[in-house]
Amino acid sequence: MSIKISRSRKSGAVVTRGGDLRFTIVIPTRDRPRQLVACLDAVARLRFAPERFETIVVDDGGSAPLGPTVVEAVFSAGARIVHQPPSGPGAARNRGAEVARGEVVAFLDDDCAPNGTWLDELDQALAANPGAGVGGRTVNALPGNPYSSASQTLIDYLYAYYNRGAAPEPMFTTSNLALPRVEFLQIGGFDQRFSRAGGEDRELCLRWARSGREILYAPTAIVHHAHCLGLRTFLRQHFNYGRGAARFHRIRESAPIPEPPSFYRELILYPWRERHRGRARQSALLAVSQVANVAGYAWEIRHR
Repeated sequence: MSIKISRSRKSGAVVTRGGDLRFTIVIPTRDRPRQLVACLDAVARLRFAPERFETIVVDDGGSAPLGPTVVEAVFSAGARIVHQPPSGPGAARNRGAEVARGEVVAFLDDDCAPNGTWLDELDQALAANPGAGVGGRTVNALPGNPYSSASQTLIDYLYAYYNRGAAPEPMFTTSNLALPRVEFLQIGGFDQRFSRAGGEDRELCLRWARSGREILYAPTAIVHHAHCLGLRTFLRQHFNYGRGAARFHRIRESAPIPEPPSFYRELILYPWRERHRGRARQSALLAVSQVANVAGYAWEIRHR
């Protein structure tokens, strides 16, 4: 039986707890202290037994030292900080998994806040499917922001499209993904040739599936994503996703296979089918996102 020595989330006192660690939550971050504090505050409120999980924050070469507010949030959440030179979010997640002590690594983005039962739901899904990975559901935490809403709608559509039945090429994002640590390290973790966000999660999921492993969807394991976007940042986000898609095909040494026209038609109609608020604007923004995606893909191919 392993022993964990940490600080109590309630009193701040040093306590000793027995029991095997089930989860290690890995949170990569770089120069986003406000988002990280909100994330850690939510982690501190998780209902899962505190002695059965740990939290690792990987500072991916931030330009400034973590301030006292972040340090206090880290302390309150019972987390520890690992520093590395700027290497990208995939490398940061790999670093967190390397020093993790839990059976399962649960990846969480620094602008996400998990529900109180997040780890409990992941645990149930993992226990029912030994050896499998589990992707949870991500919910837009900024419903009044049309750009954030459209980006989340796109993710919802891609989840429904790529994860149908026994999907040969599953797709889950790293904002809410849990994988058995040993198996994650065995397949090599995230490909660190993805130096920025975009494409590394898709590549990992594909490699995981092609190794004969499963990733299942657990819609009750919920995190709230507070990614505040404006028109310019929305366009840049999807431009970078296009760049990531180009890197994905280059790394996999595979020619891109365009989705059928029905994919794009159903994407544009998806907000209407799901009866979303502001669905006309969402449909328009989804169309714009695909134009930005193609532009990013072409830019990456031309310049790299």
